Amino acid sequence: MKKTILFVLLEQYADWEAGYIASAISMLGQGKYDIKTMSLSKNPVQSIGAFSILPDYDIKSAPNDYEALILIGGNTWRNDRTQLLEPLVRDCFQRKKVLGAICDATVFLGKIGILNDVFHTSNDLNDLKQWAAFDYTGEKKYISKQAVRDKNIITANGTASMEFAKEILIAINIADEEKILEWYNFHKLGFYTAPIPKV
Repeated sequence: MKKTILFVLLEQYADWEAGYIASAISMLGQGKYDIKTMSLSKNPVQSIGAFSILPDYDIKSAPNDYEALILIGGNTWRNDRTQLLEPLVRDCFQRKKVLGAICDATVFLGKIGILNDVFHTSNDLNDLKQWAAFDYTGEKKYISKQAVRDKNIITANGTASMEFAKEILIAINIADEEKILEWYNFHKLGFYTAPIPKV
């Protein structure tokens, strides 16, 4: 049975962040993974790049059985309605499933207290502290780094799509780490610098 990777895509989501991870899962996953999308409703969701998708699930119909929950960044994570996602995210965290957040989705994790006891990063520590306010007490565990993986939690800033993807691939153990690094180096360094990865 295929394992599900569940992407949370909100209006004005960063399509490139989702694209790197999804394509890598397809390339390295050997057909063992299903990529599914969800949003606050089943209405079409438009990305920053003006791509529209029809989510597979909304909050009410989201599956309980998945391998990883990936919160893709975007421009609407600070809207009040995103709080509807809190039970799903908390459940993922408590069940020790892989939980990833990039760009402003990391601020959402800070706001609901998920980052207080794990090493993590975000776009900017001061912004994270200001927005998450008293719910965020994890400043001492903040690392100024492109992407951070601690236990089952992966966080990244908005310029770290490749690093975010790499850490998620390692966390879900999609392939040998050597193969994952080959994929990462090829896409990060370019065709003329890194060898073409063997898939």
